[in-house]
Amino acid sequence: MNAMGNENRSTTPQSATFKDFISSGWADRTDVAPPPRAQAPYAARRRELISAMHAGERLIVPAGPAKTRANDTDYPFRAHSAFSYLTGWGSDTVPGSVLVLEPRQTGASAAGAGARGTGVGVGDSSGSAAGAGAGDSSGAGHDAVLYLMPTAGRDSDEFYANPAIGEFWTGPRPSLAHVAADLGIETRNLDELAGVLDATDASTRIVREADPGLTDQVDGRRLLAAELDADASETIDEDGDSVLLRDLSELRLVKDEFEISEMRAAVDATKQGFDDVIADLPQIVAHPRGERLVEGTFYRRARAEGNTVGYDTIAASGPHACTLHWTRNDGPVVPGDLILLDAGIELDSLYTADITRTLPVNGRFTEVQRRVYEAVLEAADAARAVVKPGIVFREVHAAAMAVIARKTAEWGFLPVGAEESLHADLQYHRRYMVHGTSHHLGIDVHDCAQARRELYLDGEVKEGMVFTIEPGLYFQPDDLTVPEEYRGIGVRIEDDVLVTSDGCENLSAGIPRTVDEVEAWLAG
Repeated sequence: MNAMGNENRSTTPQSATFKDFISSGWADRTDVAPPPRAQAPYAARRRELISAMHAGERLIVPAGPAKTRANDTDYPFRAHSAFSYLTGWGSDTVPGSVLVLEPRQTGASAAGAGARGTGVGVGDSSGSAAGAGAGDSSGAGHDAVLYLMPTAGRDSDEFYANPAIGEFWTGPRPSLAHVAADLGIETRNLDELAGVLDATDASTRIVREADPGLTDQVDGRRLLAAELDADASETIDEDGDSVLLRDLSELRLVKDEFEISEMRAAVDATKQGFDDVIADLPQIVAHPRGERLVEGTFYRRARAEGNTVGYDTIAASGPHACTLHWTRNDGPVVPGDLILLDAGIELDSLYTADITRTLPVNGRFTEVQRRVYEAVLEAADAARAVVKPGIVFREVHAAAMAVIARKTAEWGFLPVGAEESLHADLQYHRRYMVHGTSHHLGIDVHDCAQARRELYLDGEVKEGMVFTIEPGLYFQPDDLTVPEEYRGIGVRIEDDVLVTSDGCENLSAGIPRTVDEVEAWLAG
């Protein structure tokens, strides 16, 4: 909840007597510094990598503010992925926090260092500045400082009177020392960020989309700096900001050991969510909006095992499965139909799985449903078979499309043969699968989205990459190019794979995917 729009119903006492009373009589708090979380050394290494790519530039990476849902209520807060990637702070991030990588200057302290003595360094609760910088403290590189709003004292009005951030309303925030020890990074009060902003110049880069308000402040100061420098451009260098976001995106293309471990855990949790849905099928089928029950059942598991769902769950039963991003989830789940469940659990680290299974509601595929399903499974297996280091990423899609073209041609749905349809200027088979086969996966469900095309779609597949393989076939209910018995059938099978030294590992292989496995899963 935010503080805007609640003036008409505020009844917070304002008398001096009440303020004195509510500010007293509290037990002393002990703030035991935790050991660094498992992700801390990996986040430090990532900071070193982005530091080397942006020598001499001030880098500002905000977590972002809370976002209003309606009037004085907010959406659940989620930090910007670039911020979490570089700090290791996940679902417990304090909204409004900002990571700054300040370039070191030989023979002099970096801009804004006048406030440095007040920071809290790694493992230091006394206020000394033994911060964890990006790289060696004596030479080039950056000093990393995390600015956040620490918890307010019980003698402040915020403590009880501020519904947006007050401890009585939203719980206590961690101390600077606690976060410094937890994340292995120097911390300072968010109030001190003003000193960094005042030092803004043409070398400052910011992740623009993370916090529009903060970006506006940086832009204003950059324009002012340009006006005072006759040799400087009078335009804001948004391209430089875009390069920072691009580089952060491309760093995530290959996952480190921590990320791979989280991806395994996210897939395991997602498997439990699918099991829950199958266990609840009798109640789901009995409800007129059974798709909503599917969504709710999976969400409960996501909240139990992780942070939330990694994206809006697609619970598409019957002809709804032909709508690729069906998230209304307001229809019935009818025996005899297929239900396409595309869902993933996001862990507290913010890493998410992305799995799709298509299930016969009554436990058995019909002959036509089985035919379509096995064609999609063949396409998925063909795509996975080509995955290994050294191929071009787009080859995964091409392998799946060769099967989709062949099957739809064999069934007589195409005006030409499969080979001819595969020509770039024809693509008749794509009528029945207009989406791509794969996307990178990690801290975002569509991870690395700002990477350059030559490193993504046209890039070389490397060991440590994690991406989806998700072919499908979708025959719209009113598609006159297919026989009536196919209309309204939508099938997608999606797995998450990890590229290994000589091929790939299907991280979601433990979630039934063949016809026999799926039917046995439902029967059990």
